[in-house]
Amino acid sequence: MSLLRKKTIEQSIADTDEPEYQLKKRLTAVDLTVFGIGVIIGAGIFTLTGRAAKTYAGPGIALSFVLAAICCALAALCYAEFSSTVPVSGSAYTFSYFSLGEVFAWIIGWDLLLELMLGASVVAQGWSTYAALFLDQIGLGWPDSIGPDSSVNVLAMLLVVVLATLATIGIKESLRVNLVLVAIKLFVVLFVIIAGLFYIKGSNLTPFIPPSVPNPDPDVTITTPLFQALFGFSPSTFGIMGVISGASLVFFAFIGFDVVATTAEEARNPQRDLPRGIIGSLAICTVLYVLVCIVITGMIKYTDINSEAALAEAFRSVGRPSFATLISAGAVAGLTTVVLTLMIGAARVVFAMSRDHLMPRQLGKTHPKYGTPYRLTIGIGIVVAIVAGVTPIGKLEEMVNIGTLAAFTMVSIAVPLLRRRRPDIQRAFRMPGNPVLPILAALICFYLALNLSLETWLRFAIWMALGFVIYAVYGYRKSRVGEEERTGEPTRA
Repeated sequence: MSLLRKKTIEQSIADTDEPEYQLKKRLTAVDLTVFGIGVIIGAGIFTLTGRAAKTYAGPGIALSFVLAAICCALAALCYAEFSSTVPVSGSAYTFSYFSLGEVFAWIIGWDLLLELMLGASVVAQGWSTYAALFLDQIGLGWPDSIGPDSSVNVLAMLLVVVLATLATIGIKESLRVNLVLVAIKLFVVLFVIIAGLFYIKGSNLTPFIPPSVPNPDPDVTITTPLFQALFGFSPSTFGIMGVISGASLVFFAFIGFDVVATTAEEARNPQRDLPRGIIGSLAICTVLYVLVCIVITGMIKYTDINSEAALAEAFRSVGRPSFATLISAGAVAGLTTVVLTLMIGAARVVFAMSRDHLMPRQLGKTHPKYGTPYRLTIGIGIVVAIVAGVTPIGKLEEMVNIGTLAAFTMVSIAVPLLRRRRPDIQRAFRMPGNPVLPILAALICFYLALNLSLETWLRFAIWMALGFVIYAVYGYRKSRVGEEERTGEPTRA
């Protein structure tokens, strides 16, 4: 048996009709777009913009967002082609299974599990900080002993428990709540942009790209970007390399559009609506990100930015402290939708893996009433709650980036390969510029990954090694495709 054994496209689509693994098709193009916006806008605007501007690129952080958006746009076109052609849960995992082979599918599935679960934990901790601040601002308060800075972050854990319950009840019900929260979030973001325009000072935006500043310790350390360590560049911040390094960091802000693809099986008209949802949500969020960056760095000099609460401090610096309460409310709403969407995405990826028997198949059974993978949703909720509540996981947000960039690279490579091997498949949406643009997308994603630190790459290698052990011990032997190869007969759930 081969590690590169593939699942056919026809088999992937047929699996969606199995009663015990059948998801309800209830999502429209608007639902999918809101779903994408709900997860994309959040951590980027409320936690990353200020820190990235102060540490890496100054006002040029707006260009970092543009670079990251270009990378994501190319990858988004690849996702749109795959998800509209084969509307099956699992996103990049499913795409890799029928285009690259089982071992690559496992790598991507394991990657996505890292991205989505770790991302949900990181954002839940960020949410708890804003939530505690908001409660203080409206006079309610939250006990410090069980708050964001305590040994047990009960606030973050409560959020995850509530959202896991909501995701278990149903995808449509989750998106109704998501729609309300996204509306609040967009209102606050637009308010910040419009109000902030009146306080922009041209002097704060000059120079737009600050001169490069050499690192006072030129020796290669665990925090040195891998690209600089490999090719001997002197570590530095700001300048052009700062803008590029900033793009690698703010890439975290765009994570989410790919989560739309995990819900492909629940879309009413996936061939039409998935490309619209993926590309539409990415386009809207990119414009908002760039405008927010310009407003923040225009209101306050990048060297004076408070990296922990950039938006609120920017308005305090111009004599508008009352706006901080509104911003905190927007952050609470915004980060809530991110955690909800990431948890739903994680459940859908493991659902697809369990249906293929690479994970225990009992995990993927759907609820007879709600039509959701309830066991997985509850299990993932428990893990995310524990990680968010008792670990300093916020320091590992770069791990989310490297997992996502690896998935994007694989999907981009898979597009021209599947075009050559299966030209007969009718594609509702076609990635333009094949094979040049997909290969360019893969190269850009890989380059951004190289700009992440040695520490991140080391942790990623450990996570992947653990994944290979699990695959060798369980997934390879239990694989549904492998069983069919051995017996020569279809294996049903």
